[in-house]
Amino acid sequence: MLRLLGILVTVLSAIVAAVLTWPSFFRVADIYPIAQIIAFRILVLGGFAAAAAVLLLLALIRPLRALALSLAGIAVIATVANGVIVVSRGLGTDTLPEKGADSVRVMTWNTAGDATSAQSVAQIAVAMDADIVTLPETTIETGEQVAIAMRELGHPMWAHHAEFGEDGWDARSTTLLIAPELGDYAVIESSVEGTTNTSTVPSAVAMPVDGDGPIVVAAHAVAPRRSYMQHWREDLQWLADQCGDENVIMAGDFNATIDHMGRLGLDGGTLGHCHDAASETGNGSVGTWSTDMPGLLGAPIDHVLASENWRPTGSIVLRSLDGSGSDHRPLIVQLEPVG
Repeated sequence: MLRLLGILVTVLSAIVAAVLTWPSFFRVADIYPIAQIIAFRILVLGGFAAAAAVLLLLALIRPLRALALSLAGIAVIATVANGVIVVSRGLGTDTLPEKGADSVRVMTWNTAGDATSAQSVAQIAVAMDADIVTLPETTIETGEQVAIAMRELGHPMWAHHAEFGEDGWDARSTTLLIAPELGDYAVIESSVEGTTNTSTVPSAVAMPVDGDGPIVVAAHAVAPRRSYMQHWREDLQWLADQCGDENVIMAGDFNATIDHMGRLGLDGGTLGHCHDAASETGNGSVGTWSTDMPGLLGAPIDHVLASENWRPTGSIVLRSLDGSGSDHRPLIVQLEPVG
């Protein structure tokens, strides 16, 4: 009886380890509470490593040896597998390549409303020489202040936005800044009116008026709280649908890691046909949320994604601004046009 119980515990442990390590394979990455757990993959890795150490100590007790060694083996395999995934996505790079004449730099920063000053956002955007800035949880009034401050610093931008209602909740507004060099842009009516958009907090889809340049999407998906799980899944699907065969650059707060996007990628893409820039340039495992946690322990839920028209050549997650007020870190990516 005890032998059968030990086998059952071992099998169940192996299933749990496999599910937490490869959630998209088992199609459970968007199910509560697995979605919340896997957002912090390095903590999952640490949990498996700690379990392996404890189980190896328990193996010193003769009656528990066989079971403890079996479970320790599972924990060690899970630790190694998660470690390989974390390292392959990147533990962080600190510099961007030199910006060329055709390079486009994209910055995204969830400012948490008025927790982050317009001047701070402007200074960072200018320092990073950003051509596109997406600011979830930022009103157009604040966005215009950012644009004015950037203009005064010699870096003019056009401000666009989408918002749901006027209830004073900054999360219901998303602002998008685009450099004039990229051409004239306008946010499509469905984004403004909310007839087709993310469910609870808005995203802004800006189309080039002159017919040139990429479609730019400032993304914001609702957080996957228990009562919002279906809305969150629908938001990610809607964002994936924006990454079709067109020339697209999408950036913002997705409230999702690339593990959550596993079933939504098409033809090798991370989300729709778009590819995640940070994970391709050495920053995919660096947490952008929350600033209360060290970067490598946080959740990488802010992203810059681009269609195959663009090749990412560098990225930075700014960890030096954790005291700026926002609970998110800025992510900056450099993209180069393909062909």
